[in-house]
Amino acid sequence: MNKLTQLVKDSWAEVTENVTWPKYAELQASSTLVLVASLIFALLVGLIDLVFKTGLELFY
Repeated sequence: MNKLTQLVKDSWAEVTENVTWPKYAELQASSTLVLVASLIFALLVGLIDLVFKTGLELFY
């Protein structure tokens, strides 16, 4: 039990003292970038899927 308590204490100290958290504006910009990139990637994969589906329907 002593090792578990020490692990929790050390983990809390690591998170509160050593981790540098991003500012809210930086976090918001990163989240927006990820959202836009994910949408573009989803549209690209959907377009490729549509092309393959149409091509296979024409083939068969």
